[in-house]
Amino acid sequence: MKKILQILVVVLFCSFQAMAQCSLCTKTAQQLGEGPAKGLNNGILYLALTPLLIIGILGFRWWRSTRESLK
Repeated sequence: MKKILQILVVVLFCSFQAMAQCSLCTKTAQQLGEGPAKGLNNGILYLALTPLLIIGILGFRWWRSTRESLK
């Protein structure tokens, strides 16, 4: 469990370093300036990570329940 948590922390940290913008969003961010561009990028990452986190939690709970039922 600790190893899974460590991997999750590393993945989340790396994802906040990523540039998650499509070509249209990149052009818009360039016109806005440095501060709003960072806010736009963080918003895109937030919107992308929320469903992935929900799916991950549901998958983990499913995996844990099937593992316990096999014992």
